[in-house]
Amino acid sequence: MDQLVLMFTLLFATILAEPLARRIGVASPVLMTVFGCVVALIPAAPRIQLPPHLILPLVLPPLLYAAARRTSWQQFAENWRPIALRAVGLVAATAAAVAAVFHHWYPGFPIAAAIVLGAIVAPPDPVAATALASRLGLPRRLVVVLDGEGLFNDATAIVIYTVAVQAVVTGHFSTLHAAGEFVISAVVAVLVGLALGWAGTKLTAYLEEAPWQVALSLLLPFAAYGFAEAWHGSGVLAVLVCALYLTDAVTDIGDRDYRLVSDSFWEITEMLLAGFAFGLIGLELGTVLEATGHDWPRLLGVAGAVVAVVVLLRLVWLLATWAIGQGWWRRMDADEPYTWRETIVTWWAGMRGVATVALALAIPLLTDTGAQFPGRTEILFTAFAVVLFTLLVQGPTLPLVVRLTGVHADTRAERALERELWERVMRAQVAKLKELAASENLPDELYEGLREQFRRRMARADPQAADEEDARAQAMKDMRLMNKVRAEIGDAGRREALAARREPGMPPDVVDRVTRRLDFGRTKPG
Repeated sequence: MDQLVLMFTLLFATILAEPLARRIGVASPVLMTVFGCVVALIPAAPRIQLPPHLILPLVLPPLLYAAARRTSWQQFAENWRPIALRAVGLVAATAAAVAAVFHHWYPGFPIAAAIVLGAIVAPPDPVAATALASRLGLPRRLVVVLDGEGLFNDATAIVIYTVAVQAVVTGHFSTLHAAGEFVISAVVAVLVGLALGWAGTKLTAYLEEAPWQVALSLLLPFAAYGFAEAWHGSGVLAVLVCALYLTDAVTDIGDRDYRLVSDSFWEITEMLLAGFAFGLIGLELGTVLEATGHDWPRLLGVAGAVVAVVVLLRLVWLLATWAIGQGWWRRMDADEPYTWRETIVTWWAGMRGVATVALALAIPLLTDTGAQFPGRTEILFTAFAVVLFTLLVQGPTLPLVVRLTGVHADTRAERALERELWERVMRAQVAKLKELAASENLPDELYEGLREQFRRRMARADPQAADEEDARAQAMKDMRLMNKVRAEIGDAGRREALAARREPGMPPDVVDRVTRRLDFGRTKPG
C-alpha cells in the first residue's frame, strides 16, 4: 500500500463513515480518528509523508471557511463576550497552566518549550465540535458560542505557539516583542481578510456562472491565509474575516444557481477534508510511536497530568464565568449559557483536533545552535495523548452527557420563528404580485392563479403555516395530489432528456443544461 492508495483509502472511508456515524450516533471525526489509529498500527501500512508545515495551510483554510459560511457577523457581534473569554482568555490560561505542569515535570527544559506545548493543546477544534453539536440538538446559543470559540481560538493559540517556538529556537524572548507580535498579527489579519473579502465580492459580481463563482470561493481562503502569513499576520483570523465578509456580501449578489452549487460544493468539500484530517490524526499515531520509541511508557505520567489540566481547567473556567456573570449576562441579554447543565455540556464538548496535531508535528527538529529542540518528543507524545483522549473519550460520551443533563434546543420556538419568516416571505411575494398586477394589467384569473401558486409553494415548504392560514384540509389533500402529479411529470421530462443523451448527434452538454434546469424547477430556457 503506497501513500497515494492510503490517501484515497482515507477519503473512501470518510464517505462510508458518514452513514455509519449517523446510524450508531457517533460523530464521523471520531470514527475517522479510530480508523486512522487502526491503520497506523498495521506494520505494512505506509506513513503519509506530508510536511508538517503544510498541514495547516492545506487543511485549515477550507475547513474554517466552510464553518464560517454557516454563521454571520451578527451572531459573533451578539456573542462576542463569551467567545472572547474562551477564544482568548481560556486559551491563554490553558497554555499557562499546561506550561507550568510540564515545566514542573521536566524542570530541565526551558519554560518556552513548555509554553509551546500549552499553546498546542489549548484550542478546541471547531470541526469536531460542530460535527457533534449539529447531531445532538443543542440550543442555538450553545452552538453559536462553540462555533465562535472553535473558529477564533486557533488564532490566539498559533500566535502564542509562534512566539514560544521562536524563543526556543533563537534563545531570546521579550514580553514587549510578544505583545507587539500579537497586535500586529491581528491587525494584519483583519486588513488582509477585509481586503480579500471586498475583492472577492467584486469578482463574484463580475463572474456570471455559478461554477466560476464557487471556484473563486475555494481559492480565497487559501489566498487569505497565505498573504496574512507572508506579512506576519494570523492566517486563521484572515480566513475568518474574509469568509464572514464574503458570506454576508454575496447574500445580495449570488443567485439561486450560485447558492445551490455553492452549498453542495462546500458540504462535500468539508466532509472529505474533515474526514481526511481526522484520519490523518489517527495515522500520526505511528509517527508518534516511532519518535518516542520504547520510552513511551515513561511519558504516560506527564501526558495524564496535562490531560487532566486541560479538561479540568476548562470546567473550572466555564463554571466560574457562569457563576460570576450569569446575572450580568441576563441583564445584557447575552447568549452565554444560563444554567449549570448547559455549562457542563459546553465543557465536555471541548475536543482537540487538527490544529493541535499540525502544530505538534511542525515543531522544529533543531535550534539555531544546532541542538535538538528541547522536549520535542515529550511534547509530541503529550499533545497526541490530549487529542486522543478528547476525541475518543469525550466525543463518544458527549451524547450521554447531553441526555443526562437534559439540554436540548427549544424546537417550538425555532419552528415559530421559521413560520414567522415564511409568513414574511409570503407577504413580500403577494405585495410584489399586486404591484406587478397593477403595472402590467394582469387579468384577474392570472393574478388569482399566481397567488394560489405562491400559497401552495409555501405550503410545500411549511405545511403547518399554510394549514394554520387556510384551515382547509381539502386544500392540503389537493396540494399533495398536485405535488405527486408534478413530480411524475418532472420525472417523465427528465427521463426523456436523459434518453436523448444516448442518441447520435445529441451533444451531452445540451442535455446536461436542460436536465439541470429541470432539476432547478425551470421549464424553459433563460
